Amino acid sequence: MSKYIPDVSSRRWVIIASQRVTRPEDTDKKRKVCIFCPGHEKMTPEEVFRFGKGDKGKPGWLVRVIPNKYPITDIHEVIIHSPSDEKDIEQLPLSQVVLIFKAYRERFNFYRKKGQVIIFCNHGEHAGGSIAHPHSQLVVIPSQINLDSLIKEPLNNLVEENKFFNVYCPDFSQWPYEAWITPKTEGTLFGDITDIEIDDLAKIMQKFLRRLEQIYKKNKFIHMPLGYNFYIYPKESWFVRIIPRFVHRAGFELGTGLSVNIIDPIDAALELKGEGKRIEKVLDKLKTKSK
Repeated sequence: MSKYIPDVSSRRWVIIASQRVTRPEDTDKKRKVCIFCPGHEKMTPEEVFRFGKGDKGKPGWLVRVIPNKYPITDIHEVIIHSPSDEKDIEQLPLSQVVLIFKAYRERFNFYRKKGQVIIFCNHGEHAGGSIAHPHSQLVVIPSQINLDSLIKEPLNNLVEENKFFNVYCPDFSQWPYEAWITPKTEGTLFGDITDIEIDDLAKIMQKFLRRLEQIYKKNKFIHMPLGYNFYIYPKESWFVRIIPRFVHRAGFELGTGLSVNIIDPIDAALELKGEGKRIEKVLDKLKTKSK
């Protein structure tokens, strides 16, 4: 059972989840078996949802949802992206990415009356992933808990758009190459997204992550595979916030709460569009500092 502890002066909350101290770490690939891979369904908590064929708890699934064995909150699920142990959103077939977002919608709507539904992904060890097999997570926070989260930022530094969505690097960006995907329809919850909108979201999300991976491989900021986080804002006027983990946070940021972004969002947007030439010297300096 998790506990919610308030800080009266700042109105912030801390979740005490001591059960997570025993969660496994297998991002180094030294494990003998991946419990998220097909054929090992009996090694996980009993599944609660799937896309694909086969009986519950057996192979045949395409996307699989199970309770988290080491929950942060009282409702905490794992959404396994695909049977593949290595391919994630940027490498999977587009049809599979569509299924992932449809699973997000199904589970969001299943819990939307029980509290604030947060869907997030920690891709890679540098981004906090403890199991290498690509997956996302869903947690439900009681409605009375105020979340210290951002609201939708103004549309600036557009990277790309399609019929239903914009991708842009907000002026407020706290991380190098941070990007937001926002629907062009205002005032909706993520759970209201339609199938045709999911198709557009999957396309633009995958395209952005592929570009991000190209920039990372070209510049190799740190000696680890690409890491990134993303989450879906749980309230009205939802968005997907993508946070690339090209750099580490250090003492100044942790001590002051201020973020230092070494890449101007204007330049980041140009680079992501393939038009950024003037930041190459900045990137070279960043690589030198990371060695």
